[in-house]
Amino acid sequence: MSEKPKLELFENPKPDRDYTITINCPEFTSVCPKTGQPDFGEVIVEYSPDKSCIELKSLKFYMQSYRNKGIFYEALTNEILDDLSSICKPRWMKIICRFTPRGGITTSVNAEYKKKS
Repeated sequence: MSEKPKLELFENPKPDRDYTITINCPEFTSVCPKTGQPDFGEVIVEYSPDKSCIELKSLKFYMQSYRNKGIFYEALTNEILDDLSSICKPRWMKIICRFTPRGGITTSVNAEYKKKS
């Protein structure tokens, strides 16, 4: 997939309440831009919705669009945060990307978004 699939939303059933949604994508795959080798890991999306929630099937296709994309962990984490926060406009959002060991080293990258008051 060369183009990212469209992320779909649905109306928050309790917009007057603060609550947290946690989505775990444990089989995430992308490609190392230096070696061309696959990178495996998990992506965790935590957010407090405002007016909209992220529909999971569209999120699954969005995550799969990275399968053949060469991207560094840091850029990936921030790109996912930018894409998701810009579409659903949550009260806050955190993206945690944890990658499996490569050469005996594990990497975890976290990025956060907070809605401006």
